[in-house]
Amino acid sequence: MVADLDRTAHRLAELLTVGGDRLSDPTGSDLVFETVVELRALERTVAPADVWAVDGGQALVADAACLHVYLTRAATVRWRYGACVSEDEGRLDAHLLGLGEGRATLAASGAPVDPDAAVDVNLLRDWGEWRATAAAVEDCDPGGLVLVDGDLQPDWRIPAAWVAALLQRAASRRVRLAGVTKHSSLARGGAPLVGSLEAEADARFGPRATWWAKVAATRPELGPGLAVCVARLDPDARFAFRVDLPGDTDLPRSLGALSALCDDAAFPGYPYPLSVADGLAACPDWVKQDAWQRVEATLAAAGVPLEVRERAFTDRHRLMERA
Repeated sequence: MVADLDRTAHRLAELLTVGGDRLSDPTGSDLVFETVVELRALERTVAPADVWAVDGGQALVADAACLHVYLTRAATVRWRYGACVSEDEGRLDAHLLGLGEGRATLAASGAPVDPDAAVDVNLLRDWGEWRATAAAVEDCDPGGLVLVDGDLQPDWRIPAAWVAALLQRAASRRVRLAGVTKHSSLARGGAPLVGSLEAEADARFGPRATWWAKVAATRPELGPGLAVCVARLDPDARFAFRVDLPGDTDLPRSLGALSALCDDAAFPGYPYPLSVADGLAACPDWVKQDAWQRVEATLAAAGVPLEVRERAFTDRHRLMERA
């Protein structure tokens, strides 16, 4: 018998079905939420001629509890006139983290982060994605679009001024940026906001409508900043997504152009260039195994005995579960 399971389930049911009206972000992001969220019909327009998509991946290669070896990479995909013309899975970067070792990795990466900041794999992966995004902005044709997996708010350790400068650079080149989040933490009255808006839109527009709503923005002192929207981008899509756009963007026009990239049968409602980048960025088991074999060979060549390696990296939990 699981203690308090019924009470927990009843409270969850209350939040999901009753909830409330207050919008929030449990992750603590500094957003200013709309007083009234207005659902609007979305009209699909024409996809930009040049579209870039960036997504990051990571993998744990070796775990000694106090020390970890990780891999990260950022994949980039380019679509021109509706066809994929470039797929770059990104360079695999290895990182030793724990006991202060991550600071050397951070310094080598060139990240604009306080050198005394705590370093983890999330920061390193996020910075790799932002570097790839900045490169895509430079290479994208004017009038094009650069898609980022996730929101356009970076890891809190990356200065907001750095991202603001990137947004300004994109605007000066007439390149639009958009971030699409697969699973948003935004909430309304304690329940997931995206799901709440999906139900509201179904009741208002019908089950096959495309729609959007602006739900939040970054603080005005940050300049144009960001507009945070929720949108259902394809009539066959089961789900809507959070979409971040620069605050001075024509939101209906940008979302309509984004919608034109979301009619793939395998992933309806999600931009297919990003789905390709997602697959490229993943670090499958064979990548982790190959990396571990190289690490282990280097340790052996350096004179680290097998028993020392086994004591450091053997997963005792997994051994106990197999017993």
